[in-house]
Formats: sequence, structure tokens, C-alpha cells
Amino acid sequence: MRVAAPARRHTVSVLAFDGMAPFELGSVVEVFGLPRPELGVPWYDLRVCSLERGPMRAVGGFTMAAEHDLEAFASADTVMVVAVADVHGDPSPEVVAALRRAHARGARVVSICSGAFALAAAGLLDGRDATTHWRYADLLQRRFPNVHVTPDVLYVDGDDVLTGAGSAAGLDMCLHLVRKDHGARVANAVARRLVVPPHREGGQAQFVEAAVTAPAANGADDAIARSMRWALAHLAEPITVARMAREAHLAPRTFIRHFNRQTGTSPLRWVVTQRIMAALPLLEEGTAPVERIAAAVGFESPVTFRHHFGRAMRTSPSAYRRTFRPTTP
Repeated sequence: MRVAAPARRHTVSVLAFDGMAPFELGSVVEVFGLPRPELGVPWYDLRVCSLERGPMRAVGGFTMAAEHDLEAFASADTVMVVAVADVHGDPSPEVVAALRRAHARGARVVSICSGAFALAAAGLLDGRDATTHWRYADLLQRRFPNVHVTPDVLYVDGDDVLTGAGSAAGLDMCLHLVRKDHGARVANAVARRLVVPPHREGGQAQFVEAAVTAPAANGADDAIARSMRWALAHLAEPITVARMAREAHLAPRTFIRHFNRQTGTSPLRWVVTQRIMAALPLLEEGTAPVERIAAAVGFESPVTFRHHFGRAMRTSPSAYRRTFRPTTP
């Protein structure tokens, strides 16, 4: 009997440089670098690469050294730039050439935060929608007018080229890549280990001005959490603001105000997002028709489900199923 060869692991490379901040790099290492045999899928082979040889300083007072060079960087299946040394300057010609080589041979090229400036300098964002940290959005647009900068989203998925916002949005980008590669259930498992939300859609705002406020003195925060737990347990049923407010023991207007303060969104928008998230594993792993899945997660009609799903996921439920449904047992 012929023994099947082990599945080839998807290689991910990320670029490190002298003087970089470690957060976004750490996000990539945390998601793609840790072995996860419990998930039952071939995990990634991460390569931390650099142009410089020897130790590199990092913000915070420590040094690091990368094991791989630019050749390894350019040869990976997914190539990631999480920052640049200077958003006002140009990346080195060697880095630009490596990015162009990677993209030309079909690699998936990804930026997080100011890494978009490197992709733009390589010409990979010309004519495309792209994003970066909101602090740098105007500068990116001025320096690279052929890029369609979308300043207020978490990430933009252009299939072969993806760009993400800064800081914690790097985790959203990494989880989005895992979801594309392995499906919702695996991505959700990784998110649970990271103790972060399993899915924030790319079009979600990078920040909400009113989100950082003092905790409610009257216990409203606990009341909102109680109403959210109730809603999650009753997604298949009709859910109204009035019903959620009763669970929170708050008047509807007071409930809406506290809910917005705590979550940065409205109660019904939050419910729609939870219903879409609940639908993802059903689309991936089951054979039920879209109409039955719509009812199972609480949408009043398949038309409403398709409308909200399209707005959130930038595709239809059927197309999502075709893309993310496993092709092997």
C-alpha cells in the first residue's frame, strides 16, 4: 500500500529590520509560528527574514536576529511586510525587488500598518484599494496617488495583495488569512487561544471615537453583557432591541446608549454580525441549503440573509461555501 506523502506546509515569510516595533511582528509569529497540532491541519512554516545580518535593535530595548535572508523572504507562499523604517522614505531597492519577484511568481503579498508603503513603492498597489494605519492614510495617498486609499477599514482583501491597518488590526488580518486557508472553525479556534474576537469584517472601522469611556457606575456594563449572552443563546429566534433591553433590565433608549458606548455599534447590527458568524461553519461543513441556514441563524428570509452576508463578507453565501468548503475529509 502506498503511503500518502505528508501535506506540504504553506510557507509564510515576514520582514524584520533594525529599529522596528515588535507588536505587528509578534502578531504574525503568534498566529503562524506556533505549532498547532491539535487543529488537525498542516500548519504554516514561518520564516522571519531580514536584509541586515546580525542582531537588530527593537523598540523596547532588546535585540533580535533573523534566521533567513531576502531570498527566503521572496520565495514564500505568503510574503508579509508589517512595517517600514520610515514612511517618508523609500524601502531599499533589494526589498522592492524581492516584493516584485514574489508577486510575479504568484505569492500572496500582505502588508500590515506602514508596510503598505513598501508594497506601494514596489508598484503592487497601483490601481488597487488599500489601507494602512489611519495615522498614515493621508500620507500614503499623497505619496502614491495611484493607490485608492481606504483610510477607515481594518483590512482590504485584494486576493493576491492584501493590506491591513495597524496594531491590533494585524491580528484581524492574520486570522482572516487563516480563515481563507483553513476555514472558519480553525480560525475561530486560533482566535480563542489568542482571546480575541474570531472575526471582524475587513470593512469595520479602525476605531470608534466613543468606545473608550469610563465604566458605567450603575452596573450597565454587566447588564449589556447579560443581554448579549441571552441573544447568542437565542439567535434563531426574533430578537428586538426591546427584548434585549428587558434582559438588561434597562429602558430601551438607555440600553441603546450603553450598548453603543460599550461596543461601538448598535444592538441590531451586533446581532446581524453574530448571525453571520454563526452561519460560516454551517456553510463550510454542512450540506443544508442556504435557505435553511438563513432560518437556523435567525434571518427572517433568505433574501435578508444574502443582503447582510454580502455586505459583511463581500461575497454571497453560495460563493463563500464554494471557496471555503473543505475539498478533502
